[in-house]
Amino acid sequence: MQTGRASKTALRVAIRRAAHQLMEEPRILHDPVVLRLLGTGFERDLERASHKVARDFRGFMAARSRYAEDLLAKAVAAGVEQYVVLGAGLDTFAYRNPHRTVRVFEVDFPATQEWKRAKLAEAKIMEPENVTFVPLDFEHHTIAQGLADAGFDARKPAFFGWLGVVPYLTRAAFRATLGAIGRLPAGSGVCFDYALDPETLSLARRPVFDALAARVAAAGEPFRIFFTPEELEAELRRAGFTRVEQTDSDRLNELYFHGRSDGLKLSAEALGMLAAAWV
Repeated sequence: MQTGRASKTALRVAIRRAAHQLMEEPRILHDPVVLRLLGTGFERDLERASHKVARDFRGFMAARSRYAEDLLAKAVAAGVEQYVVLGAGLDTFAYRNPHRTVRVFEVDFPATQEWKRAKLAEAKIMEPENVTFVPLDFEHHTIAQGLADAGFDARKPAFFGWLGVVPYLTRAAFRATLGAIGRLPAGSGVCFDYALDPETLSLARRPVFDALAARVAAAGEPFRIFFTPEELEAELRRAGFTRVEQTDSDRLNELYFHGRSDGLKLSAEALGMLAAAWV
């Protein structure tokens, strides 16, 4: 990854979140910051992301962020004051954070983080005092050491948002990060999405997966790990998590898409799922 250049997949995710702000009402995720952060030069990308064919993807991008932020709110109500955004990309939570007591740690590759901070400055979006940037390569440095160097207090519980990252990791890096979170105090938790084992997908859904996998591979960021729900739960239990929840498209539709007049909802045959777990 080149200095000053963002991850292409992180950029695509931000574009889909921005398209949701433009195309859907009511919004699943209210994000008034993302369009300012993107700035100009992405008009054609936004047009493509707004197409009917792309509805499922942008709906899922909005829903997974909303789900993680809803879980964070519950954690904050229980006393958590540290939120770690792993693989932050162009995530905007820190710049619309409603929780005054929460300190946010944004963790990402140095190059992506440098690009994001330049975009923030260009858009005149202030970096709040309660945000700490943690440059880190998940494959070569431990999350525990990176956070410790940034002032994270491992004696206190924390919540972790880990969206759009897990499928691109090696299994070793995935387990190392889970293990670090699993060793934190009781009350700590994590929310992430993961890719379903392609061998378990239906004949109708497999071509969609293959096309997506080809696109991310062409961008230099190939999918690396997949799970069945049973395998994923076993990984979480081994890492020290005592409570595990897994959420599929049907459940997300119940939570966020019920009763919409525009018909927006997620396909029942999804490529991935959301997982949340607590120590």
